[in-house]
Amino acid sequence: MSKKRWLPAAVLAGLVAASPVGAFTLEEYTFDDPARAADFRKLIEELRCLVCQNESLAASQAGLAKDLRDEVYRMLQEGKSREEIVTFLVARYGDFVLFAPPVKPSTYPLWFGPLLIGGVGAFFLARVLLRKKESTEAELSAEERERLQALLAAESGDGKPTQPRHKERA
Repeated sequence: MSKKRWLPAAVLAGLVAASPVGAFTLEEYTFDDPARAADFRKLIEELRCLVCQNESLAASQAGLAKDLRDEVYRMLQEGKSREEIVTFLVARYGDFVLFAPPVKPSTYPLWFGPLLIGGVGAFFLARVLLRKKESTEAELSAEERERLQALLAAESGDGKPTQPRHKERA
């Protein structure tokens, strides 16, 4: 078998074999109380990875996400409540660490910005459509029709007016 044929297969096999190395599980976090374990899992699902931004702490493999999972685990083991942990993380990282930030003046752009942008877009779309509706073609006056017929007759050269290519409006 030539070198060119087995090289892609070897690279693919290496990638498949190496992928579990970076994988992680939440099994390393053990609790005496199953309710505490459920609280931990729920809490890290509600917290955002600050590196990945669109993944929860539970799903992220980033180093910072692991550090934050460890911190949440440590605080839960110390007996801190969910509210105390969330307050600590928000004080340290801001509301961005929450997947559902609270509605308050500093987060109004997050909550209402898309509605405002959509409203402005709808306003301009309606405005353009209404202007287009108002700017219909004006009917030709009798004078303009006679002048057009004369121009068409002169162009055809036989003295007879040619028929326009489009239908006149009634």
